[in-house]
This record gives sequence, structure tokens and C-alpha cells, in this order.
Amino acid sequence: MNRAARREDGQILVIFAVALIALLGIAGLALDGGSTFAQRRDQQSAADLAALAAANDYLISGSSAQAIARARTIAASNGYTHGSGGTAVDVAIATTNGIEVTVGVGALHRNAILGVVGMPTWAVSTRASAQAGFPDTAHGAAPFIFPVSMFGNDGTPMYQTPTDFGETNGDIPTSNLDFAWTNFGTGNLNSTEVDQIIKGDITIDKTVEFGEYIGQANNGNHTTLYQDVNTYMSGYEFPAAIVDGNGNFVGWTTFHVISADPGSSKHIRGYFLSSFESSRLSITTCAANDCPRYMGSYVLKLTN
Repeated sequence: MNRAARREDGQILVIFAVALIALLGIAGLALDGGSTFAQRRDQQSAADLAALAAANDYLISGSSAQAIARARTIAASNGYTHGSGGTAVDVAIATTNGIEVTVGVGALHRNAILGVVGMPTWAVSTRASAQAGFPDTAHGAAPFIFPVSMFGNDGTPMYQTPTDFGETNGDIPTSNLDFAWTNFGTGNLNSTEVDQIIKGDITIDKTVEFGEYIGQANNGNHTTLYQDVNTYMSGYEFPAAIVDGNGNFVGWTTFHVISADPGSSKHIRGYFLSSFESSRLSITTCAANDCPRYMGSYVLKLTN
């Protein structure tokens, strides 16, 4: 074989090697990339479950160490063990707005093909946040009351889909689609005070007993409150008091606020999430786990 032929053979080998590396890279991106998406999905589920478990654990125990341990135990049971094989399960707990736990799961993806071209692993990160507890007075004690006639004999609410609830300027609700404002029987009701309850600028610390009158003491539509309900309460669930035909407290339910219209129709749009409960309603605010601040309405949900 002459020198020119040998040079051509060498060039072909180089081109083949480069092409092979490129083909391996393309195949690796397809196969290892798909495998990474599958791992990310599983890893996200592990983070979600760990955050929910830790938030619930902190609500019960009040112990950060125990909640962190719970998060890592749940993550490990789903295949992601903290400190093993490059896996890290980081847990952050905040109690400024109920109990919020954020769990970050970081793990390595072992590449099957890209390892041949010098990329044996890459990092996969997921994050989840969960909230637990009972809303406090700032956003938790809805300052309006509903009639017990909205519920069946077994406590089932009639309105479990989006519904418009108006008011007829009365001290108490006058029909199934009517509501009235309340300050839970703490004195003469006025728009400024209810507005402060909605915003959380004042705190009502009281237990409402069976048969206690919690309607208004002065008829009024309080039109200025609808905009604040729309601003501060839309998209959230709240414990709401239920009264009999005389405005006396008979129990509570959980109500989801969709929106409020401050215009001519003056209504709150929402629906009931829970059955009517015949139990007293404790209204208070305090630090997490220092007292029962959820007024019987248990909250455990993913927020991110």
C-alpha cells in the first residue's frame, strides 16, 4: 500500500471516530434525556409527598427536627435517600403564615450512553412546598355568616359548586342565597372593623358558643367590603359561621371564596367545601402550635 492510500485510510478512521462520537451523543441525548425526564417525574412525586408529610408532622408535633426527619424518611421510601449516592434532601420550615415546608430533592442521573463520551452523570433537582394548619384570623375567620337552611338534615351543603351569595341589608341572612356580615358578637358592627378583620389589622380572640347571637346590630350593606374580600380572600378557604333563623350561632363550615363583586350586584361568589359541623367555633390567633388556630378547618395542601 502506498503512502497516499495509507493517509486516506487514516483520514477515514478519524472521520469514522468523530461520526461515531456524534452518533453516540445524539443517541445518548435521546435515551438518557428520556430517562432523566422519568427520574424527574418520580423525584418530584417524592418531593411532593415528603413536603406534605413534613408539614403535617410539624403541625402535630411542633418539632422541626421531627418534621425534617419525616421528610427524609418519606423521600427515602420513594427511592431518594439523603446522603446516599450524591442524593440530598433539603428541608426548610417557615411558620410566618401557617406552617409551610419546602423540600428540595437533588440526585444524580446515571447516564447509560453519554458516559461513554465522558458524561457519566448529571444533576436533577426538584422542589415542592406544602402548607398545613388552620388559617388564623387575618385570612381565616370569614367575617360573614350563612343560614343553617343551606344545609340538609345530614349537614350536607346545598351549594358545592360556584354560586353567587348576596345580602339583603339585614342583620342576619334572610334566604338560602343570602349572607350577613359579622364581627362574631364582639360589639356593634361597622364597615371599618370588618375591613380590619379581612385585612388582619385587628384580632378577634373569642370562642363563639351555641345559641350566641352573632348577627349585625345595625342593618347595613357595607358595600366597601366587597373589594377587600375580592383582594384578600379570593382563592382561599375559610371557616364560616352558621346561624339559625334568629342569627344565633349553631355551628360552622368551610367556605371557598372565588371572588367578590363590589359593583351593583354586590355578591360573594364561592362554594362550600365541608358539611355543617355542630360544634363551637374558637376564633383566635397565635404562633404555630401554641393554640388551636384553625377553628376546626384542617388545611394540608401543596402550594408549589
